[in-house]
Amino acid sequence: MGKVIGIDIGGSTTKIVGFDEKSLISPLLVRANDPIASVYGAFGKFLNINSLKIEDIDRIMITGVGSSFINNKLFGIPTARVDEFLAIGMGGLFLSNLNKAIIVSMGTGTALVKAENNTAVHLGGTGVGGGTLLGLSNRMLNVRHFDELIEAANGGDLSHVDLTIGDISKEVMETLPSETTASNFGKISDLVTNADLAMGIINLVFQTIGMLAVFNTKIDNIKDVVLTGNLTNVPQSEHIFTQLSKLYDVNFQTPQNAEYATAVGAAICFIEGVAYRDI
Repeated sequence: MGKVIGIDIGGSTTKIVGFDEKSLISPLLVRANDPIASVYGAFGKFLNINSLKIEDIDRIMITGVGSSFINNKLFGIPTARVDEFLAIGMGGLFLSNLNKAIIVSMGTGTALVKAENNTAVHLGGTGVGGGTLLGLSNRMLNVRHFDELIEAANGGDLSHVDLTIGDISKEVMETLPSETTASNFGKISDLVTNADLAMGIINLVFQTIGMLAVFNTKIDNIKDVVLTGNLTNVPQSEHIFTQLSKLYDVNFQTPQNAEYATAVGAAICFIEGVAYRDI
């Protein structure tokens, strides 16, 4: 059997992974505003990096918002389209080695999917995501890139930005520790620094996403939440999700190659014989 390629075509980035049987091959990302140009560029780069030829590829599986622009086979190779939410679910389960979980796809916005075995149900989502991070940091800090925001937040002190339970109550609450956020940006101090503001923005976005995930775990009493998408590369998010895990008894996890989960899911749909539509 030849290689199976999974491609997640987004609005500004295209992610591509390969599978040899069930072994993952060199995932990579290409940035381009034109989805057709990006998918061809990503595929060519993938072949070059892995010293592969077109005839080595048996199947291409595409998904993502940009996949609607692809109406013909790519390079003459059998090509199929996978529902994006199904790809998110399948990819999250494969990378986490779970059979059932809430999969959170954190991109420009955020989508939540309940995945179980070979099925996935879109639970909803929020417009709070990477676009929110960059939009707020641009207006508040004149910071326009993720790497700059991450660096700017180093040493940030949330006590200069967020109102906590400890700020508004002297009573000890068993279910709400004193450091729990009562209001994001509810206590802007005169001593606030750009680092504090950057950390406050990051905290606002990831707490919002995390709480939506927590609420969805209560529907079917699911304990596992798999975090995927580009925002998994923001290092400050790990501490935020760890706090939420302890507070609400939910298992947040970020598997290896989490940012490529949707592309992985597209390929897995073919390997597992799950629903897809040939082009």
